[in-house]
Amino acid sequence: MSRALPVRLVTAPPSTQTANLYERIREDLLSGQLKPGRKLQMRFLMDAYQAGQTPLREALNRLTAEGLVEAREQRGFYVRGISQSELAELTKTRCWVESLALRKAMAAATPQWEEALIVAHHRLSRAPRSLSAEQFEDNPEWERLHRTFHWTLISQCGSKSLIGFCDQLADQLYRYRRLSIKKAFLTRHVADEHQAILSAVLSGDADRAADLLSAHFAATAEVLLVDDSVFPCAPAEQDLGADNDETTAEQLKRRKQ
Repeated sequence: MSRALPVRLVTAPPSTQTANLYERIREDLLSGQLKPGRKLQMRFLMDAYQAGQTPLREALNRLTAEGLVEAREQRGFYVRGISQSELAELTKTRCWVESLALRKAMAAATPQWEEALIVAHHRLSRAPRSLSAEQFEDNPEWERLHRTFHWTLISQCGSKSLIGFCDQLADQLYRYRRLSIKKAFLTRHVADEHQAILSAVLSGDADRAADLLSAHFAATAEVLLVDDSVFPCAPAEQDLGADNDETTAEQLKRRKQ
């Protein structure tokens, strides 16, 4: 009589599991599901993402290198906080870097690039910014198309490193931009700003295009910089108790189902 072979559980390789965790946690950091300043307790993360400590630490170390998470000696990992000074510095840097990338892209313009830019803008212009007309309700498809439009603007610059740096700045500013959107949704005409940038690019006016792009970024930051209620007076650490951790973990798990 043959003996049954033992059942072996099949799990994803560590690299694949870490990559999946990295993407999931990163999404929650950028979307604000994990609030700035919050302590990322390991038991909470294990519950929320149904993963072990080793792949979680690997994912957190990668997010720390990107500036989205802070590793504090003897205290663990925290969601990077927000501040007026960081917002101002990141915005200034993004204006400098993306203006340079846009100028380089325009200097190397091709019909194919211009066509891709027109298509990216057309698709963005047809997508509603909010899923609700009365109050802001984020439209993930608009966000995807918006990122594509801005990426296409600089995609002809000829430097993958420069594009990568621009992407990193965009990610770090995304958390701030989400706060700004909710405050300025009913009054700011973002579509007009995008149209003006596109027109300047297609007309070959690099100075005007760069100025409009910088003004576009600065307008997003200004909404928050003039509002003291957005930023705490002192960096606060949000170290939630077990009950709140459990509730938040359940919310994260439900959101991914």
